[in-house]
Amino acid sequence: MRLAFTEFHGEWMTPDVRLRPYTAYVPPTIAELELALPSGVAERERRASAACIAVGTGVLGTRTEAIARQLLRSEAVASSRIEGYQVSHRNLARAFADPAAARDTASFVVANVRAMEEAIRVGSAAELSPAAIEEIHRRLLEETRDRPIAGRLRTEQNWIGGDGPHAAEFVPPPPEDVPVLLADLCAFAARRDLPALTQAAIVHAQFETIHPFADGNGRVGRALIHTVLRRRGVTADAAIPVSLALAASGDRYIESLTAYRYDDIWTWVAYFAERVEAAAAGSLDLASRIEALQQRWTERAGNPRRQSAAARMIPELVGLPVFRIGQMSERIGMSDESVRVGVGRLVDAGVLRAITVGRRNRVFETIDLFRLLDDFEREVAPTGRSPRASRR
Repeated sequence: MRLAFTEFHGEWMTPDVRLRPYTAYVPPTIAELELALPSGVAERERRASAACIAVGTGVLGTRTEAIARQLLRSEAVASSRIEGYQVSHRNLARAFADPAAARDTASFVVANVRAMEEAIRVGSAAELSPAAIEEIHRRLLEETRDRPIAGRLRTEQNWIGGDGPHAAEFVPPPPEDVPVLLADLCAFAARRDLPALTQAAIVHAQFETIHPFADGNGRVGRALIHTVLRRRGVTADAAIPVSLALAASGDRYIESLTAYRYDDIWTWVAYFAERVEAAAAGSLDLASRIEALQQRWTERAGNPRRQSAAARMIPELVGLPVFRIGQMSERIGMSDESVRVGVGRLVDAGVLRAITVGRRNRVFETIDLFRLLDDFEREVAPTGRSPRASRR
């Protein structure tokens, strides 16, 4: 299966006030694209879909909602890392606990979590729309220095790599083509006659090719993967860390996207299905590690009685690993005083520690969880193997 791209020829004014010619690539519309999966790709699709469904039944069916929230954060951290935004899980958790004190990078990733949440919510709606995509983008950028462009389609030519479209690795379509192409993308996403993972793969690749925003395209495009998978029932509330699996494959992510842009759908779809299957396996592995850590916490705390604050806090620490007393009280539905007693027991047991000084507005964080998350991500995506970022 091949796509027939067309070319747009334009001129770019460089900083030294010279006009340089460039070629933008305009993808074909895909709303009515006819697809027949090669047998090898169909088998990859089947295995990856089954692995995703296993995450839904294994994580959400028998484990806690807090683990699903941590999977979502792992996905947001990895998606941001691909774009060059590095933040540790500890700093991200502290940013959630105290947004006013968060540094810029942590704030960006918090916004990415919010955008992922919005993408999953959109996935439960009847259909994806350009307005919904713009809302995901707004959630991503509204609390950053890029707020003026949040939720707004680009009005200028952009490019990927290089110091201008004349020297770029890839030049998306001109801005006047974006609204029509985005509406066409949403029509394609509304179809139900396609295998779900193939549909998600093409939605992501087509979105990245259109590059409809001035910035944030990569993060929104990866969020749309979860929109499609949720809408098609392949995943539930657990957002499997697809971005972590993509980062683990280094430049193959870029190479496979490039194959799509230059007329080869199936190289991209096969690669995507392989990475989704890896992400699903990683999700179950991470959930098992977290569950084992929670059991160790329970044992350290002396197996507190089931309805005590300490016992009710332990499952929630994964989704709220840094917290103030009031935040935990609201999460578990108990009084501040009960939570203080539970926190004291967990501090004495070496499960929690205070990270601020003084009795007012103290913040507590879990011990061992962040090391577990960092170790897991280093195993899945070793440092230095993330694909190169696109910032335009």
